[in-house]
Amino acid sequence: MYRLVPKCSLNFKPMAQKPIEYKHGPRSVAICDFDNDTVLDMVIANHIVNKIAVYLGHGNGTFEDPTMYSTGSYSNPYMVTVGVLLGYGNGNFENPIIFSTGSYSSISVAIGDLNKDHRLDIVIVNNDTGSIDILLGQYAGFPNQTNYPTGSSPQSVAVGDFNNDTRLDIVVANNGSNDVSILLGYENGSFGKETRYSVGFYPQSVAVGDFNNDTRLDIVVANQDSNDVSVLLQYNRGAIAYEMAYASGDGSSLQCVVIGDLNNDTNVDIILANYGTNNIGILFGYGNGNFKNQMILSTGINSHPTSVAIGDFNGDSVVDIAVANYGTKEVGMMLGYGNRTFANQTSEGISFDSRPLAVASGDFNNDKRSEIAIIYDRNDNVDIFVAYNRGSFAKETRYSVGLYPNSVAVGDFNNDTRLDIVVANRDSNDVSILLGYGNGSFSEQTRYSVGPQPQSVAVGDFNNDTRLDIVVANDGNDVSVLLGYGNGSFASQTRCSVGLYLSSVAVGDFNNDTRLDIVVANWLRNYVSVLLGYGNGSFAEETRYSVGLYPYSVAVGDFNNDTRLDIVVANVNSNDVSILVGYGNGSFAEQTRYSVGSGPWSVAVGDFNNDTRLDIVVANWGSNDVSVLLGYGNGSFAKEIRYSVGSSPRSVAVGDFNNDTRLDIVVANGANDAHNWKWFPTTVVSD
Repeated sequence: MYRLVPKCSLNFKPMAQKPIEYKHGPRSVAICDFDNDTVLDMVIANHIVNKIAVYLGHGNGTFEDPTMYSTGSYSNPYMVTVGVLLGYGNGNFENPIIFSTGSYSSISVAIGDLNKDHRLDIVIVNNDTGSIDILLGQYAGFPNQTNYPTGSSPQSVAVGDFNNDTRLDIVVANNGSNDVSILLGYENGSFGKETRYSVGFYPQSVAVGDFNNDTRLDIVVANQDSNDVSVLLQYNRGAIAYEMAYASGDGSSLQCVVIGDLNNDTNVDIILANYGTNNIGILFGYGNGNFKNQMILSTGINSHPTSVAIGDFNGDSVVDIAVANYGTKEVGMMLGYGNRTFANQTSEGISFDSRPLAVASGDFNNDKRSEIAIIYDRNDNVDIFVAYNRGSFAKETRYSVGLYPNSVAVGDFNNDTRLDIVVANRDSNDVSILLGYGNGSFSEQTRYSVGPQPQSVAVGDFNNDTRLDIVVANDGNDVSVLLGYGNGSFASQTRCSVGLYLSSVAVGDFNNDTRLDIVVANWLRNYVSVLLGYGNGSFAEETRYSVGLYPYSVAVGDFNNDTRLDIVVANVNSNDVSILVGYGNGSFAEQTRYSVGSGPWSVAVGDFNNDTRLDIVVANWGSNDVSVLLGYGNGSFAKEIRYSVGSSPRSVAVGDFNNDTRLDIVVANGANDAHNWKWFPTTVVSD
């Protein structure tokens, strides 16, 4: 026996989270086509609320809202395959048929035709009695039940033909005796005496497949306490050759193992649910019974995955993964690309001395890749990260700014075709201008006074002189406008009264008069203020529009493709975004709200799936993720798709960081000194 340690992390397509409305976390997930539409569906077991949920698939990786089926009081469904709620073939099911097992802990189930009568039979694991029950299917149900002893505290069961006699056999993982039991089947549905083989400590889950392409089924076992998987190869008539163990990482606390070909090389791979380390582990098979070191796919902070199922959820002939995340009470969808590299979510770990507060992106060195500017909580600097190969970033260059920088934006302030940076400094009541040299480096700051405690900064040409100007939202009740001279310097501020407790500002031409206007979020008053521009650097009085609770971030875009700008607002306390569709005359329709994660703190827009329709991304401070809402192009949006990021994300920006002509996302995580940038491909899917 030998052990392999995990070495590398998996590049996989991003996880598309679809929350499940459970009071408690889902325990197990299985896949099948329940409505005969050739599209895979999903069933989830929840052992606390005594129900299963059936999700009918749309064929693009998303699912309809669940239909719930009761499994009976105190039934505690723990594991699920497919049965015994008899299906109508249209995605609906009859009421459950209950079969007594005489056990208080029937914890796992498998199905197969055990007696070759073309009817499915059931194998049930009885954890408390150290046995399994066989229920042979007949036309009227499952009248006959036979019991067979196994090892101590059996936990999981699978079926397969282990001795190539065309009869199904049974393998059971016994977590009390740290072994597996193999029961060879006879053609009449009865079984021989168990043969047991040692595996790791506290085996939790078992699966079968041909790992060495010798036409004999082999066994893989997930061992919870030894944090590894045991691979048992068959060599003759159901006998085991030897065990190989592959480590899943310290503290992984394995809960589930499944098998499938994830990279289309015809070799069987292994997928693991690592409960303790909040990730999915994948061991790619060589086809000779050996496997690569584990590769990791994160399922999110405190997600605690307990079950995994695989299938083609979006109709691209590539295997995808569904994972039941017990800790976050949701099911994650991971869509595969079918090649071992998986053109996927990538993370770049950057270590900071301070907590990132806000982020902006732009091509600072004219290499057609977006770079990143980052400011920090209570750190008087701005850092520049220059992009290089495939979306990675070189070490930062640091530049001093004012006191407590709070917001950052970019623009060409001196008309030299090179991007510059403006930073709003809250405690010094000013903005810092850093002019770019076009090679990724910047001049020392020049500072200009603004109002008290500036919260947000944006840029635009407010007086139609082809020179960029600056607008700053001050925490009190006004905005500061600094008109640019086109050489990198600015006139003294002009202040305009607006709202109260300003948190964010954005710019756009809301009435199609070729003059830029302003929208400001008023975070304690639950509205946004729109100020129409006169084209000379001054603005009309505000018009207010109600939004959600505690609006903290605002962005603009044409969400319904009518050439009129619309507004999106992230509402922290109501956990949603407000969409205000513009009429093109400077006024807006009443808000439409869409649920996102907990504590949405920052919002940005972009076309993430290259369909020419604007989408929305929101950084959710409370739930440690981002929500992507794909636009339909008519002003409405699909349900959110969630992606885990670091702790307390505070700011989100978009740009093409790997020069593949697809927009990516960068997130500043406010509570993590060891910060993860996350950028995603554009091939996310929607309802």
